Amino acid sequence: MNKLLFRNFLLALSLVVSNPALTDDTGTQDFLQRKDVQSFVHDMVTKHEFSKDELQQWFRAIRPRPDIIEAISNPAEGKPWHEYRKIFIREKRIAGGVEFWKAHRDLLQQAEQKTGVPARIIVAILGVETLYNTYKGRHDVFESLVTLSFDYPKRSRFFRRELQQFLLLAREEKVDPLSLKGSYAGAMGGPQFISSSFRRYAVDFDNDGKRDIWNNPADMIGSVANYFKVHGWQQGQPITAMASVNSSDHLPAVDKGIKPYYSIRQLAAIGVHSYAADDINPDAKSALIKLDQLEGPEYWLGLKNFYVITRYNHSQLYAMAVYQLSEEIAARMKVQ
Repeated sequence: MNKLLFRNFLLALSLVVSNPALTDDTGTQDFLQRKDVQSFVHDMVTKHEFSKDELQQWFRAIRPRPDIIEAISNPAEGKPWHEYRKIFIREKRIAGGVEFWKAHRDLLQQAEQKTGVPARIIVAILGVETLYNTYKGRHDVFESLVTLSFDYPKRSRFFRRELQQFLLLAREEKVDPLSLKGSYAGAMGGPQFISSSFRRYAVDFDNDGKRDIWNNPADMIGSVANYFKVHGWQQGQPITAMASVNSSDHLPAVDKGIKPYYSIRQLAAIGVHSYAADDINPDAKSALIKLDQLEGPEYWLGLKNFYVITRYNHSQLYAMAVYQLSEEIAARMKVQ
């Protein structure tokens, strides 16, 4: 038995031991025997008028997934930048982005004109998330969300809200909740929207009466663009720029996090200088982003649009991967 399988076996065993109600008298694990699950079912029936029998049927069809707990406990964002970057800035994603852009040029142009979000950013999001809808996830979304809601105490409150949103989504879109596939964390479709994001930001971009982010490129493109527009994308404004530091006075700015806080002028006063200073308003707010390279730290300015990208995934590594992939794809498009 390899290490990963052994770890999953121990985790599954610990779940059963810590939750005796998981095992019925036939030896089968059953979420419905748990009081916290029963309480959730009751709330969905009383607050949202779901059928109790139908909910029980769905819960009986699934089992706890310790591999989901293992996956979410070891995210890629825990890697240093020089390792994380290699996952996304690679030829397959660049070339795939060029082909996707060519195939859907009109839709991307319409989305950019309507929302102000650049086509290259929309394409890069779809490239980072699902390799242009070629890998949307293999997990049963309902099973993943139930496992994380009731067996992942660290974020159980968040995932129970998402589980509620997922069931509401399935009812609104008239789909069987047991039929939808996604990531281990319950993200779905080409843009990998979680359930609450789908309900708030997914759009029927081609007006065919459905919001289909699983199979319809128009809805994928329009939904990503709408997400960024709602989160405050600034049309025509810069996203990020490489910077240099020449004293230790910059450390508090790094510690401040990814939300723009200091003006470019204030950063300059503590020894932070941008290589694109002439293109950025000195009064614009920015975060100072530190990325770990093998040869030492690398610094970037995280402007408002960079922060908007982190609303999609709250990681500066993710936002930088999207930005750099978008630049590589755009450069390749110009060459071709």
